[in-house]
Amino acid sequence: MLRGGRMRLEPGAETGQGPPSFAPGTIMPLALTPIFTGQEGGGSRTAPRGSKGRRHSMFSERLTELGVVVERHLAHLLDAKRPGGIEAGRLGEAMRYATLGGGKRFRPFLVVETAALFGVPETQALNAAAALECIHCYSLVHDDLPAMDNDDLRRGRPTVHKAFDDATAILAGDGLLTFAFEILARPDTHPDPAVRAELVLGLARASGWEGMCGGQMLDLEAEGVAQDLDGIRQIQALKTGALIRFGAEAGAILGRASAGDRKAVVDYAEALGLAFQVSDDLLDAEGDAAAVGKATGKDAAAGKATFVSLMGLDGAKTKLASLEKEAVSALDRFGPKAAVLQEAARFMATRKS
Repeated sequence: MLRGGRMRLEPGAETGQGPPSFAPGTIMPLALTPIFTGQEGGGSRTAPRGSKGRRHSMFSERLTELGVVVERHLAHLLDAKRPGGIEAGRLGEAMRYATLGGGKRFRPFLVVETAALFGVPETQALNAAAALECIHCYSLVHDDLPAMDNDDLRRGRPTVHKAFDDATAILAGDGLLTFAFEILARPDTHPDPAVRAELVLGLARASGWEGMCGGQMLDLEAEGVAQDLDGIRQIQALKTGALIRFGAEAGAILGRASAGDRKAVVDYAEALGLAFQVSDDLLDAEGDAAAVGKATGKDAAAGKATFVSLMGLDGAKTKLASLEKEAVSALDRFGPKAAVLQEAARFMATRKS
């Protein structure tokens, strides 16, 4: 490790000849530092009056603050002592490398902030948030593999199969996938076993063949095949949208929300998930790889149909603006306490990474 906690890759790490130096208990630095210290009890913020820039700042500050909290919680969960010291071995190193030290933590943000709508303190939503992030990180590890997207760069550093090797990356992803459900099943996730069971069922569906994995398969099959907008929506509702929907719905589950409130949260999340993918397509078409943190222009090179390829840049941007409004209006029933979540939708329309 270098001073300040920065990671140093050992010789050969980028080619898979050796693991990075990343000891248990080390919390990798985020790209941003927290701008303010939040209230431990959590809770959504009321939007300040003023410019769009100030409102976006409110969301960015909260996302950054929660990113630090979630990072620490993930490190705590991953560093816990286990039989045989497995957490200190190569697999544990790879799992920490895949999970810590980067990422916006947007899905955990949705869990915590949606739970806050229903009076759930931040600390009581962290396990569910961490479990969802483990699923997301596992999906990135497997998505980057040569048999999938074959990416060398993720979050501005070598992908797991480059820093370690293909086999270790596969097992690290497997470990994170199963660890997510271990976290959800723990009594400290929620005292009611029925709530924990509903969380496990929801995440299993969102991440499995009815959700993210199914969408990944459809996405692979779509390469070089003509697609219409309905086909693209179906792919992205599963591949990207399912985990985003669960992130919001998990907060409603933790807070035992009414059917009406839960539907409003799901409507918000479905619009937000689609907006996330449209903005991702725009970033792939127009974004800078250094700012985005991964290679760009790959969809066009692979012959993948996207919202940009089917609607054009202007059409995709118009669609993104429409989805932003749809997501914001879905939360109007909650009043000012939904302000940060609404700003997340507005921010989605202008994100650069």
